[in-house]
Amino acid sequence: MTGMTSPLVLKSWSEAPRQPEMPPQPKPTGWRVVHARHFGSLKPMHRSAVRLAMLALAGLAAPTGAWAQVGPVEMVDQFEATSGKFAGYRRSGAKGICAEGTFVGSESGRSLSLASAFSGNPVPAIVRFSVGGANPGAPDNARSQRNLAMQFDLPDGEVWHFGNISAPIFGAASPEQLFGRLQSLQPDPTTKAPDPAKVKAFLDANPEVLLQGRYFASQPVPASFATVNYWGVHGFGFTNTRGEKTWGKWVFEPVGGTQSLSDEEAKAKGPNFLFNDLRERVRSGPVSFLFNLEVAEPGDQLDRATVPLPAGRRKVTLGVLTINAVAPDGGGSCLNINFDPNRMPKGVEGAADPTLTGRTAPYAISLARRLVEGPKQQ
Repeated sequence: MTGMTSPLVLKSWSEAPRQPEMPPQPKPTGWRVVHARHFGSLKPMHRSAVRLAMLALAGLAAPTGAWAQVGPVEMVDQFEATSGKFAGYRRSGAKGICAEGTFVGSESGRSLSLASAFSGNPVPAIVRFSVGGANPGAPDNARSQRNLAMQFDLPDGEVWHFGNISAPIFGAASPEQLFGRLQSLQPDPTTKAPDPAKVKAFLDANPEVLLQGRYFASQPVPASFATVNYWGVHGFGFTNTRGEKTWGKWVFEPVGGTQSLSDEEAKAKGPNFLFNDLRERVRSGPVSFLFNLEVAEPGDQLDRATVPLPAGRRKVTLGVLTINAVAPDGGGSCLNINFDPNRMPKGVEGAADPTLTGRTAPYAISLARRLVEGPKQQ
């Protein structure tokens, strides 16, 4: 992953920042995904997942840019130091539930991309809804982040991973900035609270990290996982069979529209209503989302996740995701998937956004640790 010395913007319809191809790197400093003595005690399916995590790490790019200053192992360690370590849970989006569904691509999707996801045939989807943060006890009735992660199982062994959030922007512009933000919020061992001076110093130097929090504070509590928008926040390019490329940022929007709760309604719902609400909605009828691409125009910035596309950009509906079933408990097919958004099919590519390219290694490390601890999400 390379550092950026100046903003990259879309100069034309066919030109946009792309993820660079780089040679393999040695194992990151502080390598300790799974100690050998633990590996034999894992279930066969967990051993397979750990092997995949190790293979992903082995093929990572050389540690330049942000990772030259902060390694992916250190990033996961910092998440644990700041937010607490909850054994077996994801280090972010800990409280979640598995679901299954299908995706059907549209004619518009086929015109923009040769990806098999847009063939028009039903594509099996493994889905995970979650509440933001590392705490599995996070309240459902707070003005906080909701997540929609997915795996599309495509023909010929291809998979497409998504990591979408209920805000059009991410909380940091680079892994280095995210690491610094987490460091500033790490509780003091004596006071058990962040040092106000450290928090202020970091915010004064990095004001954009406040943008996402301000967005959530301005939004009401979502009524359901099924009634809120989920953005991909990063820039992505779609190439069709003619070699034409279209860039933009996507959002999954509920077919039935968004719904929210008043402060009084949210209080009455209590801290644990989202899982049962989703189950009831799916039992009562289809829960569907439009996969919409907001098409970028020349001058739009695609490599900075803290910058949304300007309002009013043309939207193209690429298809419809329908949720067909919800897990009855904390298990399910999503439990051991790390939903790395850098896993994309042919015909789709990511922009050279460091907060996109910087996800693969920490995600793999977090998954391996969870498998050793015993994965859970409720």
